Amino acid sequence: MVRERLSEMVDKGLVTRTGLISHGRGEAFDYLMGERSSEPALRAERAAAAYLLRAGSPVVCVNGNAAALDPANLIALAREVPAKMEVNIFHRTEERMSLLISYLEENGAGRVLGRDPDARIPGLSSDRALCTREGIYGSDVILVPIEDGDRAKALADMGKTVISIDLNPLSRTSRTATVSICDEMTRALENIMAAVRALRGDPGAIEGEIKAFSNERNRKEAVEGICSSLRSEFERGA
Repeated sequence: MVRERLSEMVDKGLVTRTGLISHGRGEAFDYLMGERSSEPALRAERAAAAYLLRAGSPVVCVNGNAAALDPANLIALAREVPAKMEVNIFHRTEERMSLLISYLEENGAGRVLGRDPDARIPGLSSDRALCTREGIYGSDVILVPIEDGDRAKALADMGKTVISIDLNPLSRTSRTATVSICDEMTRALENIMAAVRALRGDPGAIEGEIKAFSNERNRKEAVEGICSSLRSEFERGA
């Protein structure tokens, strides 16, 4: 169903053909992880919730694949935090930006930023540098589902807390982010929202989650989990 929806979104102009390649790579990692939220993923999702709740100006960034995969939960998370939403895409045209923003608004989003960029992310030469001062440029914590490595690094270089959702724990994005969530996007968004509800109003618990979290250790455990899953599958089939 997900593949059919993404294919349909390519025909509508919301997703690019290269976006399909990116999704297929993610599906492969999800299979290797057992298609479930691992303990490292859940730990990262709790840390993400803590950072979002502590933020002064949080932003949920949306690209074509993210919008096509699960607009409802992206919008729900932005409301739950609350956080601003901004569309930012690599293959940028005014038509595609309008399509994506309209699609989010049709699915219940409030005001979505991105149509009228008035700032640039330093260190990027592509159109992914274009953003708004009110949203991405002025954010202190930014959630970036399915992000490319160059932009994740550029955001981190600006001093932002970068929360990535990327099934590949070895990607440049996962290596760069402050919090690397190696989980399928819908599961990740739902888990973050559950953690936001559990942590809200408890500053001690929020700080505790942030202080206890080590992204390097968590990524290492995610890789070890993949290796363990592969061994288990092999032994069952041997």
